[in-house]
Amino acid sequence: MTALYRGLSPETVRGFATSVLPVDVAFDDTEDLAAGVERVALVMVRHLGLPPGPVRVRFRDDMPEAAWVEVEAAPGGAYTVDLHRRFDGQRRDIGGVLAHEVMHVYLHRAGLSLPVTAEDEILTDTAAAYLGAGWLLLDAFREDALGSQRLGYLTPQEYGYVLARRAAVFGEDPRIWFTSPQAYEAYEAGRRLAERDAVRPPLAGGPWAVRQRYAAERALAVRGRSVPGEGGAGYAFEQGDPLKVVFGCPVCGQRLRLPVAGRRRARCGLCRTVLDCDT
Repeated sequence: MTALYRGLSPETVRGFATSVLPVDVAFDDTEDLAAGVERVALVMVRHLGLPPGPVRVRFRDDMPEAAWVEVEAAPGGAYTVDLHRRFDGQRRDIGGVLAHEVMHVYLHRAGLSLPVTAEDEILTDTAAAYLGAGWLLLDAFREDALGSQRLGYLTPQEYGYVLARRAAVFGEDPRIWFTSPQAYEAYEAGRRLAERDAVRPPLAGGPWAVRQRYAAERALAVRGRSVPGEGGAGYAFEQGDPLKVVFGCPVCGQRLRLPVAGRRRARCGLCRTVLDCDT
């Protein structure tokens, strides 16, 4: 999420306050498959503000990936969507597949990527979830007596975490859109982690026991004693004059350094969120 805010700018990220709606990607068995894929692909193109263009759909049986999207470089160039033919029987998941693939196009045009392929795929799914299309990827997570299915490179709980972080910023609750009980449970697990991170010291409002631990470690740091690294605590002390505490912004993840000086408000230099802290 830090890379997203840095690479796109906070203003751009905040422009995605509304998610893709279920009605826009609904896909039943009576709709022509190619026409439906074209329609859903255009929903993603419009949602991400990409240049409009015709969509060409090709179905393949020999693809190692679920789908692939390419776009011609010329203005108004066509989008070519290659989709594995198995999705004729899994139409409810086509929106999630296209959310990931069209996001690749968006990030490429924005010049945002990570050097390691696995990390770049994680960035793509994180961007899809945080920018309002990736809830479909989580909703594709299903388990039953016959097996399980998941799409993308994040775990279901990680999708839930990113979506919960988005919900805290935009006030949008995706739970009403889930058709998969397992997706709902994964979102709840991610939401609990996100809510914990939102009040992790030195942010104000954390649970008493967590604040007590922070106070004890702060006392050690004030005396120049060694304090364990961040680990699960999410913060670390940096010796100097004054002593500083280092922690991640609960919105964008940017590392912040604040003097250990009691209650104060701080503004994140990246996403510009104002944080209530008790250092």
